[in-house]
Amino acid sequence: MPRQTSRDLRNESRFEVLHALFTLGPSTRQEIAKHTGLSTATVATLVTQFLAEGVLRIATVEQNTVGRPYERLTIDPDRGRILGIDVAETYVDATVYDVTLGPLGQSEVALDEHQNGQAYVVDGIVAAIDAAVAASGTDRKRIIGAGVSMPGQVRPDAGVSVFAPNWDWHDVKIEALLEERLGMPVYVDNPLKAVALSEMWFGVGRVTKSMAVVNLGTGVGAGIAIDGSLLRGAANNAGEWGHTLLQLDGRPCRCGRLGCVEAYLGVHGLQTTLAEIDPDHPALQQAQQSGFVEAVAAGLAGDDPALVELARRTSHYLAAGLGDLVNLLNIPHITLTGWTTVALGEWLIPAVTAELPDHVLPGSLPGLTVEASRVAGNPVALGMAAFTLEQFLGALGLASPASAPSTRRRLRSPA
Repeated sequence: MPRQTSRDLRNESRFEVLHALFTLGPSTRQEIAKHTGLSTATVATLVTQFLAEGVLRIATVEQNTVGRPYERLTIDPDRGRILGIDVAETYVDATVYDVTLGPLGQSEVALDEHQNGQAYVVDGIVAAIDAAVAASGTDRKRIIGAGVSMPGQVRPDAGVSVFAPNWDWHDVKIEALLEERLGMPVYVDNPLKAVALSEMWFGVGRVTKSMAVVNLGTGVGAGIAIDGSLLRGAANNAGEWGHTLLQLDGRPCRCGRLGCVEAYLGVHGLQTTLAEIDPDHPALQQAQQSGFVEAVAAGLAGDDPALVELARRTSHYLAAGLGDLVNLLNIPHITLTGWTTVALGEWLIPAVTAELPDHVLPGSLPGLTVEASRVAGNPVALGMAAFTLEQFLGALGLASPASAPSTRRRLRSPA
């Protein structure tokens, strides 16, 4: 690994200060120093920089019984507004956040999974953003940037959707397309990176520095953090766990390979499994994936025997796939997220937890936990807003190297 410079260490310290305030709420310099392990002098210097840029403000001044009064510091929510957008094959979810990443307005627009034209998808993104901005009552001039998650392989340093297998997209300059339509700076990334960052900032990252955040939906994948740093890989393609092998010469996957994890755990994989169990099951008549998953959840609540068997097989596949992930990375915590997890997690997670010891090496079992994400709202949209906030801090000279790649432009300062 490259040797860290003093600048790297300062940037990491800035991130620790900011992260402490997200975790603790309004805090004194001494409380921040205790939480982060940084020296009081270092915290005081970094706080001065944040105050000068308007990122922090003094929340209250409190008087001790003796000595000087002390200040409680907080992130200034009115420093600007940020958009976080989750684009999937079946929907676009857009949320407006303040700089504390508190949600102010949200909108969701359905996408027809059978349409994949660039203009159609961009129109859906713009419609969702317009509705979210209107719902929040935000003046667009106050928006410092938009973070947009795109499915598949994304190169955030180039603003390109490299490959979206479910849409058959190749090297689409999505960032430029969106900036032209929206008239604001746009940062694009992959949903796996976004869900990992949201967990690092607002979820299990508060109790562990190493985790895998497994997203279950149309596609599947894992956002991974090791020792507090987001794992990206050489081409931002780390975490494509859905395209690792579950069954040699197994089912065809949309990526072109055979036997991928996604071919068994993506929604299309669940449909294939149910067709093997009961090819005439009514749930298979649903035209859209969301309708199918809703029908499965309703059937499981009613103890439909075919759907109970579907859940059993799916949890078996999931336990095996997660076992490989744990054995490879020796991570202590797995968080499940995504709309399939929301609908079916109460049936899948207990079964996976019970079976996982059969797939994990004994040395990696102590302390291993599997649970549904506790991050409120849409974790992909929240993670994209957090990325955009990091880009904004970088433009102010307050960058953090913990997760986001280097920016190629300045995000604007709100009027």
